[in-house]
Amino acid sequence: MEKSVWRKYIGDKAFYRMVLLIVVPIIIQNGITNFVNMLDNIMVGQVGTEQMSGVAIVNQFMAVFNICIFGGVSSAGIFTAQYYGQKSHEGVRNTFRFKFIICIIMTVIAIAVLFTAGDGLIMLYLHEGSQGGDIARTLEYGREYLRVIIFGIVPYAVSQAYASTLRETGETVLPMKAGIIAVMVNLLGNFLLIFGKFGFPALGAVGAAVATDIARIVECLILVFWTYRHRKEHPFIQGAFRSLTIPRDLTVNIVKKGIPIMLNEIAWSTGQAFLLQCYSVRGLSVVAALNISSTVSNLFNVVFLSMGSAIAIIVGQLLGAGKMEEARDTDRKLLVFTVSTCLVFGSLLAAISPFFPMIYNTSGEVQALAARFILIAAGCMPLYAFMHGCYFTLRSGGKTWITVLFDSVYVWLADIPLAYVLAHFTGLNIVLVYLCCQLIETLKCILGYVLVKKGIWLQNIVD
Repeated sequence: MEKSVWRKYIGDKAFYRMVLLIVVPIIIQNGITNFVNMLDNIMVGQVGTEQMSGVAIVNQFMAVFNICIFGGVSSAGIFTAQYYGQKSHEGVRNTFRFKFIICIIMTVIAIAVLFTAGDGLIMLYLHEGSQGGDIARTLEYGREYLRVIIFGIVPYAVSQAYASTLRETGETVLPMKAGIIAVMVNLLGNFLLIFGKFGFPALGAVGAAVATDIARIVECLILVFWTYRHRKEHPFIQGAFRSLTIPRDLTVNIVKKGIPIMLNEIAWSTGQAFLLQCYSVRGLSVVAALNISSTVSNLFNVVFLSMGSAIAIIVGQLLGAGKMEEARDTDRKLLVFTVSTCLVFGSLLAAISPFFPMIYNTSGEVQALAARFILIAAGCMPLYAFMHGCYFTLRSGGKTWITVLFDSVYVWLADIPLAYVLAHFTGLNIVLVYLCCQLIETLKCILGYVLVKKGIWLQNIVD
């Protein structure tokens, strides 16, 4: 009996070898990206709380854009994985075209919004309170950073269209290499331009923005040129731009099944931005502390985020090949593996929580708050891991409207009202407010477990 239970939840060596071949390159790429982002954040944090806060606020808007792009490519990505499972190169080519078009549209919209409403958006996050900082200086630093960082969103969007398609067709190493090179360029640029080393001007936060733009251009060029040089191995790129026409039935199918994913990512990411705005009414110290906390927790969260991508790829290909029972068994083992791994990484994050904030050149109040926020994020990591795994399981089978209810609708109907009420209308300490808003995710885990167990996601959507 024990042996059968073990086999039900734990895979063999071949299973984990297959999983690691897919997930490790994604973890390395995302991990290095987040590690350099952390170093970037620490460097900016050395020049003052106001610059760090201004950059953190603008990067919240950039995160919304990045997640919207992720949603856009993911909307077609569930079809890409299943078409690849069927060995349909034309199907993959058409989904790539859809990704490219949707990325360009979203980029144009983002540029228009940020150019016209950037100052007003930054001001939403600037409130007096605690020992805080200078609001006027924070606004000016944020404005300067935004004016420069906005130029990097075009190469970023193009990169995601290429990188996501390569991953979904089995090429996970090249996007990893391109990401590593880009973050190294970013790191070097940060060192030279933030502090003015080796004769370069000391630009502070603006220097970080310039370095990021250069790094994104480098990553984009690597992905584009490599894909064309290896077009025999990746035939989806052959003739991809001879026409941007996509078959009507596929477009309708992506809109029905995939667009909800994009709308979900947009609603979820704006919801996260609104959550930060709710917390920000308690003062600039809270904004700075949450920036420090999210910087290091994002590095550790790479594990379950990458596992989510692996679930989408592995389970999606099995569903496309019609292997339903194998997909169910594989998904169950992947969920157990994800949560178990995050128990370990959550413990490591908790261990460093008292020490990491000390790296920053900021007040003791900010450091103490950040340490507590990091500890909460560490304790909740296995919770996030299971929730994220359920989300990608449902999405791999095209149950996209359910994932909208499961994800973004939940944020707006549960998370945000709770944060808004607790932050605005109670005297509850901000740490307890933050803890309550994280623990409410337990309800989503229960819902995810029920939906995944029912097997409503077990379907082939490209037949």
